[in-house]
Amino acid sequence: MQRIVTIQFITAGKLYDFIAGNIDIKPGDKVVVETERGLGIGTVVTGPFEREETDPPANLVAIRRKATPEDLVTLERNTRKEKEAYDFCLNRIMERGMQMKLVRVEYLFDCSKAVFFFTADGRVDFRDLVKDLAHTFHTRIEMRQIGVRDESKMVGGIGICGRELCCCSFLREFQPVSVKMAKEQNLALNPNKISGQCGRLLCCLDYEYETYCCLRKNLPKCGKRVHTDSASGVVDKLNILTGDITLKQDDGKTVVINQKDLLAEPAVTEQPQRSETPVAVAHVRAPQKGRERRQERKQAEIIEPVSDEVSAVAQTGAEAGVESQQGEEQPRQARKKHRFRKHSHRKKTDSGSGGAPQPTTPGA
Repeated sequence: MQRIVTIQFITAGKLYDFIAGNIDIKPGDKVVVETERGLGIGTVVTGPFEREETDPPANLVAIRRKATPEDLVTLERNTRKEKEAYDFCLNRIMERGMQMKLVRVEYLFDCSKAVFFFTADGRVDFRDLVKDLAHTFHTRIEMRQIGVRDESKMVGGIGICGRELCCCSFLREFQPVSVKMAKEQNLALNPNKISGQCGRLLCCLDYEYETYCCLRKNLPKCGKRVHTDSASGVVDKLNILTGDITLKQDDGKTVVINQKDLLAEPAVTEQPQRSETPVAVAHVRAPQKGRERRQERKQAEIIEPVSDEVSAVAQTGAEAGVESQQGEEQPRQARKKHRFRKHSHRKKTDSGSGGAPQPTTPGA
């Protein structure tokens, strides 16, 4: 069995597991541990608790030691260095007119590296700035660009609710927040009211979103007609928390009712008949369409094909393609022949027996 403890390096920061070994520690103690960036000092949050050795994580590292008074003095000295480095870097940024905002400076516990956190709208060329910092502080310099939500977490502040920001007090990881959450809770879509100090949507919109979704399932949608024992109308407004529904009646008056007063909708019994009706009609209409097509084919054989549209409707399938081409050629030939005929001959042809016109030679 292994003794595991959970450590955080900043307030409301990410949690990391370390092997406690035989060190006697409890929540709230300061410990010195080895991290990817070097030595660091963190605070024990939970533990120690035992875990089986058969399935231990491969990346767990043992704690170096419990923080001593000398380690706490070193931590205070690093805090003073961070403030000096912050002021110096801020002056250099202003002198060079760089489009970046310095947020925080963090020294590692052994002072082997200084990390400068900043925000910027785009890419920034800070090579000359790094040279000045390295020449002044004689240590490794790392410039790290962060987002606006991470900035609020580092800086801290008071929210519009009057309390400390969630991200710097207890919220360890940021959750995605959308405008849909604000709409579901009937909040005013005013950016000044639903945005936090970072300029993004409030993290607290996600806290009650599931509760609102569950309560809304039992309420009718806006615009739906509902009935009660004493009133009937269309749903105009909803109060999800109290269950109150504002109805707009046919006479224009509004009345407020409770969800418990709604009458159950009657079950629909005519649904099966509606599904059977189109099937029966389809069987009846099918032979009628066939008869109409046969009649049109007969008429096409008897009546002179006057236009292309009649021949296209009368013929179907492969035969329709052949007959339609013949029907297109015959009117063209007839038109050409009629140009050489007199008006009296054309009348004679039109008033014939109705049969198809016989092709004639131009000399006839």
